[in-house]
Amino acid sequence: MIGIVIISHSAKLAAGVKELAEQMVQTSVPIAIAAGIDDPENPFGTDVLQVQAAIESVYSDAGVVVLMDLGSAVLSAEMALEFLDEEQKPKVRLCEAPLVEGAIAAVVQAAAGGDIDQGIGLARSALIGDT
Repeated sequence: MIGIVIISHSAKLAAGVKELAEQMVQTSVPIAIAAGIDDPENPFGTDVLQVQAAIESVYSDAGVVVLMDLGSAVLSAEMALEFLDEEQKPKVRLCEAPLVEGAIAAVVQAAAGGDIDQGIGLARSALIGDT
């Protein structure tokens, strides 16, 4: 089963997105969050090592879909990829999808047994209405 990583500058936002996505499926999907920084006065931000740990915690040969909230979260994700083992890198994909809708779509696809391409495809199209 593909794993999902939610990267946000806000720990509360990431926890809420994870909770909402988990409510949409009846099976357990590996979801990790990497959010906020350890600074009580300014807790907003992302941490590369936290992102790497989140990816590794849900990693499987099926792959990992990584969703991000803002530009510097993308930079943290890209840097975290550099720290992964060479055989892991091709199976971890950054997904330019809306965070909430994309996470829900990717989790639903993972729960349905979808592969990483299906998870990313559904996440990317999460805001496109059916015609």
